[in-house]
Amino acid sequence: MFDPARPVSDSFRAAIAEAITGFLAEQSEVLTGIGRDAAPLADLAASFTAGGKRLRPAFCAWGWIAVDGIPADPAALVRAAASLDVLHVSALVHDDVMDASDTRRGQPAAHRQFAALHHDRGLRGDAAAFGRGGAILLGDLLLVWSQQMFRRSGLPSAAIERAMPVLEAVLTEVTTGQFLDILAQARPALDARTEPDAVLAQVRKVLEYKTARYTVIRPLQIGASLAGGSEQVLEALGGYGSAVGRAFQLRDDVLGVFGDAEVTGKSAGDDLREGKLTALLAHALRLASPADATTLAELAGRRDLTDSEVARARRIIADSGALETVEAEIAETTSAAVAGLATAAITSEAREALTNLAAAAAHRTA
Repeated sequence: MFDPARPVSDSFRAAIAEAITGFLAEQSEVLTGIGRDAAPLADLAASFTAGGKRLRPAFCAWGWIAVDGIPADPAALVRAAASLDVLHVSALVHDDVMDASDTRRGQPAAHRQFAALHHDRGLRGDAAAFGRGGAILLGDLLLVWSQQMFRRSGLPSAAIERAMPVLEAVLTEVTTGQFLDILAQARPALDARTEPDAVLAQVRKVLEYKTARYTVIRPLQIGASLAGGSEQVLEALGGYGSAVGRAFQLRDDVLGVFGDAEVTGKSAGDDLREGKLTALLAHALRLASPADATTLAELAGRRDLTDSEVARARRIIADSGALETVEAEIAETTSAAVAGLATAAITSEAREALTNLAAAAAHRTA
């Protein structure tokens, strides 16, 4: 299960999936006891947690291994690590409501499915509002369940208590990071041209708190804390995680504009239609000609963008040099992350695995 050469192996993914499925089956019984009308919550929870890259559980597990080596009996660690993917799906469900996204992981987003349920049952009121309300509550439920799953993982209570401050920190950080993100999205796009340093600083703050800490730093530190890691080890893992997290989000920004929808599971050009003020878009607005920058600002955020208009925006971004700039930053931050591992007081297995995870985060296609 724990192969440094393949740190998110098929067997690891299968173990995470099995842990989540087992936990959600128990929670489904709880909902059944409340009433059959609660069944859609259980069904969608199972559906949206069934896939994914399993990166957060992997970083958690390798954080443990960095301190204490590969466990002889990994079952409890796997359950604790898997809870981070339940937390992740909670955030995705909420994200999709805020972004008005149509799809997630190759299926209609949760709020769209709840809206369809409203329509199919001929219920009273506005279907879209019902869909948003249902999705928000599903996300809240998954958040609660993620903490229950972590505490009930079977790890010693002393280990859980060591890690709880880190878990509590990430819950605050990702929520605050999300607010900083919607604040950044409300900013006029052409500020990236008139106030480039301020805009990039704002975007990078969002990147650190919404992605780097949530995806890499805190999962690593949760795993290391569970294993009894020192402050020095947690700090070293934090430095690595910040760099890898930045590379991960920058790659996400690229995929949000240039990714293959059949691979990413999201509609091509979704980030452009949502007008996300990412580092990629900020660089493009800064570097493009005045005419191209104005055109790009007008296109970004239009929900009705046609495929040809998406292609036009892509050309402006690529021609501006923004794509090249972001790719260079991905390469630089990934190299910095790997270099920092050389002096970290961690196990050799974890050093190899984290090196490979850095490459996977930077070069992924979905």
